[in-house]
Amino acid sequence: MSATLARVEAHVFRTPIAEPIRTSFGTMTERVAVFVRIEDSDGARGWGEIWSNFPTASAEHRALLFADIVAPRVLGKSLDDPVALWADLDRALHVLRVQSGDAGALSAAAAGLDLAIHDLSARKRRLPLWRTLGGTDESPVPVYGSGLNPGPGAFDTIERLRAAGYRAFKIKIGFGAATDLGTLRPVARALGDGERLMVDVNQGWDLRTACTMAPKLAEFGLHWIEEPLLADRPAAEWTQVAAAAPTQLAGGENLRGAGPFQEMIDSGLFGVVQPDAAKWGGHSGCLPVARAALAAGRTYCPHFLGGAIGLLHSLHLLAAVRGPGLLEVDANPNPLREGLLGDLLTVRDGCMSLPGGQGLGLEPDIKTLAALRTLHLERRA
Repeated sequence: MSATLARVEAHVFRTPIAEPIRTSFGTMTERVAVFVRIEDSDGARGWGEIWSNFPTASAEHRALLFADIVAPRVLGKSLDDPVALWADLDRALHVLRVQSGDAGALSAAAAGLDLAIHDLSARKRRLPLWRTLGGTDESPVPVYGSGLNPGPGAFDTIERLRAAGYRAFKIKIGFGAATDLGTLRPVARALGDGERLMVDVNQGWDLRTACTMAPKLAEFGLHWIEEPLLADRPAAEWTQVAAAAPTQLAGGENLRGAGPFQEMIDSGLFGVVQPDAAKWGGHSGCLPVARAALAAGRTYCPHFLGGAIGLLHSLHLLAAVRGPGLLEVDANPNPLREGLLGDLLTVRDGCMSLPGGQGLGLEPDIKTLAALRTLHLERRA
């Protein structure tokens, strides 16, 4: 008799941070994480994470959706085929996404569950997660430092990251030409051989601004320009921006569904495709997207800025797919990441080694974060 899903838990954590993180759409003054733990009827467990990075007020809400809407649809069901289970759940949630207008939160809750199920499945097979996802290469994965605030501090942050082993960096822009160009110039001048620089506009430009600003970025030799427009702008606008840009465009973190991702890939307008496995699809949804991107000659780079568990899942997914992509690693301090990972993940010469062991390669000790927990929910079959 196959094992069934017997128990799910959602743990919400939040903590203030010393230096706010600035983006073109808002400022983060705290970090949050929603960690998911599941057990099957054999007692095996798995861990996932539900995306709740911004706005941070969404964390408890998404945990409640996970416990009260998503979990009842999967508890007691077989875990033999995680992809089929996710597809069934995705279909079941469709009417609620339409009815509630809360499509993003429901999709993220389902994604966190899917990640946990794949971790559980890999642990039961006594294999690392990246291998059960189809990977064959255990070499280190290239990484880049992400989430760098604009302003003079970006230069110092990159110096710190460089000393820590990073060789690629992504800076947030979209704060006006003077701030953006003033941030990038000293950084670009100091880049060493083989180092790469990217920018993230975080959907901060309209069409006119994007077509004006993109050519001004040519002097920096950027590896990509990320989300220069709102993700839902029509293809005609993206076509104009791609024509004006001096390098490839990147995006995908704000798409949901295999269809929109395939349209993105087929458009030829994006060189870098960036689904977030904790935001939509989990491994079941994002693995096919990543493979389709590579098959079409695009680069797959997983998007993720959150806690330890989501970062590990992103690492395993990129390790399974490979290609020329890099793993996004948040450069900002985050106790909900370092507090669980410790020194498990280290960067050497621009790459991160894969953790050993089964599944994620980590058994999270969330007791160490007990003082930061704001909500704990549990549901059983």
